[in-house]
Amino acid sequence: MSILFSHLRKYRKECVLAPLFKLLEAVLELFVPIVVASLIDVGIAGNDVPYIIRMTLILFALAVTGVVVSVTAQYFSARAAALFARDAKKDLFSHIQTLSLIDSERTGLATLINRMTGDMNLVQSGVNMTLRLLLRSPFVVAGAAVMAFTVDVRAALIFVVVIPLLSLVVALLVRVTVPRFRTVQSSMDTLLSRTRENCKGARVIRAFNLQDEEEEAFFKDNDSLMRLQKKAGNISIITSPMTSFIVNMGIIAVIWYGGLRVNIGTLSQGSVVALFNYMNQILVELIKLASLIQTITKALASARRIEAVFRTQSSMADGTSESFADTSTAVEFSHVTFSYTKSGEPVLKDISFTLGEGQTLGIIGATGSGKSTLGALIARLYDTDSGQVRVMGRPVGDYSISFLRRNVTLVLQKARLLKGTIRSNLMLSAPGASEEDLVSALKDAQAWDFVCEKGLDATVETGGRNFSGGQRQRLSIARALVRKSPVLILDDSFSALDYLTDSRLRQALSERGGTRIIISQRASSVMNADKIILLENGMISACGTHEELMASSRVYQEIYYTQFEKEAR
Repeated sequence: MSILFSHLRKYRKECVLAPLFKLLEAVLELFVPIVVASLIDVGIAGNDVPYIIRMTLILFALAVTGVVVSVTAQYFSARAAALFARDAKKDLFSHIQTLSLIDSERTGLATLINRMTGDMNLVQSGVNMTLRLLLRSPFVVAGAAVMAFTVDVRAALIFVVVIPLLSLVVALLVRVTVPRFRTVQSSMDTLLSRTRENCKGARVIRAFNLQDEEEEAFFKDNDSLMRLQKKAGNISIITSPMTSFIVNMGIIAVIWYGGLRVNIGTLSQGSVVALFNYMNQILVELIKLASLIQTITKALASARRIEAVFRTQSSMADGTSESFADTSTAVEFSHVTFSYTKSGEPVLKDISFTLGEGQTLGIIGATGSGKSTLGALIARLYDTDSGQVRVMGRPVGDYSISFLRRNVTLVLQKARLLKGTIRSNLMLSAPGASEEDLVSALKDAQAWDFVCEKGLDATVETGGRNFSGGQRQRLSIARALVRKSPVLILDDSFSALDYLTDSRLRQALSERGGTRIIISQRASSVMNADKIILLENGMISACGTHEELMASSRVYQEIYYTQFEKEAR
């Protein structure tokens, strides 16, 4: 867990001052029983009023100083924990952004969210409590035992028996509870994943009337989590009763033995009270220590999960090149094969083609034929299993990912808009874009007609749910056009558009220039492309212009005539 806790190094001052002030507070507390014993044995026994007043003022001074020192310690511990959590979350988020899609999918989105939020909050709480109590509680326990020996050596032998018993109980409980809390956090991932799926898929669930089935599945996962939490909790809750029982038995022994000694005159009443107070201090501190151990146990389990994400290295190595080698050939596939899982069936098989700069490539095929995957490989969302993808003369792996993404823009079929405004969404692709650039992109994307009514600063709700499907797609296309990338990939981005808007948009794109790759199931969307690739079961079934495919490919003819027959109805 060196990566995670390395974020505490910047806050060494707070990490040192917080325990030191807590130790100072503990020292002040350890003096209180001695002062009380003197007050009883000298002041009250001798009816010495001035002495009683002096001792009372000393107790008051110790209390006030203790409060100031305690508040200072808690300030430093809270500050260190909060700043540590802030920096760790920032670096964790940045690290997650470097992971490839396969890495993120393998870990799971719900798991990543849980580790960023729930696990990190547990670690923050653990750091805060550790700085406050980890040194203080053992110091008070040991200090109380030492101070007991200064009061009476024979009575203090009771402390020698009690403290090792308590340490043994606490150590055994920690050993048992740590793996159980780790299992609880893993089960939390499962429940969070189901909750997220239900929230995102609420419309689908209601459309198919699956509420009862989903509730039953949720309750099953929730009950499973509850059982794991109870198993972990049943052991951890033993800590406080066990420590209380052992300490109370010690208190009984102190009072019994001290009473006998007082009765025969070998021990003063004040000394018995001091021993009793020291035993009480041990009880209080061990209850705090038990709570701390539970917190640290959960925090360590969460810290291991966070550390596992930090240690996950991206399977997609970043390149170094920041320039194109050849601008005449925009995209080239050479015997490319790809599968999403190494042991799974290839999605693309032996794909080879070349696309010149400034040309338009149309990719068409049935659902599941690998069209979207082909576009994702150009943008290097995934790496090939074999073969090579080149963009502007270089393998995509040679380019730095940031440079490649600046020059290859991918518009997905499912339009994703972020909460904010139309302007903020458009400027995601080009933060320095002028208003003229934004308006030009909106006009070419056929989105200006509804944007001009609302204005560029119109609100966009989460996911763009205050816009229709076609409007979201056009805004997504406009966002891509703002970037002005040399290579633009449109992955079935016209699916929610009517044929007239589709035609106008393609005309505007052709006037903009640049290399365009249009992935679609509509023949009308790709028929004017310089080259059309027909994919079947992950392989190129046919390649050529619209006229060539109409003359040579039966599958392409079926796609074309089926769609145009539908248009004619």
